[in-house]
Amino acid sequence: MIQHRSGFVHPSLPDCRVVDTVAVIITTFGGALSATLGVLVGGVVTRRVQERHWLRDKQLRAYEELFSQYARFMMALRRAHLDRAPVDIDWGAWSVSLTSASLVAPLRVARAIDAFGCAVGVFLDAVSTRDPVVNPVDEEILTEASRPAAAAHLALLNVIRQSMGRSLEELPFYLGGTLGGHSEGTESARDHPPSLTMPDREASERSNRAE
Repeated sequence: MIQHRSGFVHPSLPDCRVVDTVAVIITTFGGALSATLGVLVGGVVTRRVQERHWLRDKQLRAYEELFSQYARFMMALRRAHLDRAPVDIDWGAWSVSLTSASLVAPLRVARAIDAFGCAVGVFLDAVSTRDPVVNPVDEEILTEASRPAAAAHLALLNVIRQSMGRSLEELPFYLGGTLGGHSEGTESARDHPPSLTMPDREASERSNRAE
């Protein structure tokens, strides 16, 4: 307060230096707080992105191994029965691939994997219990027994693609894996190898005799 000679008392104005100091403190504290929050938020976002990428990589490897094991034993069983040849399947690897895929799969994919496993079981019940050497299954039975697996194969493939992102469209067919003439798949040259023409057959026979 300032008192003049006349006796009037006037309130004193705040010291400008105090106001400037308070402003600097508030500005500095606010900047530091914003920077700290930015670092914390950025760290959380970065960690989530890294975890999402890690999980995506794990999922892809698990799905690839699942389809790889499936394609191997489907081809091996088919060729063994058609050629009346012995076959040895590593069923432990197939079981592990199912378990590994289910560990990282979202619920919808896990359900599709379960349905796929059940459909494959229908094929195995009809084929794997028969001795391909003394009691082989013919091609018609092989194809018929694998129809449920073909449908489940395509369904699982599309559920996996949808879980990977919106950029992947739904496929109307699958490639490889389930062999035979199925509407869900495509006829591959490996399913039905082309027959040799007469000159090719004669050349092949000469080559075999030479060996």
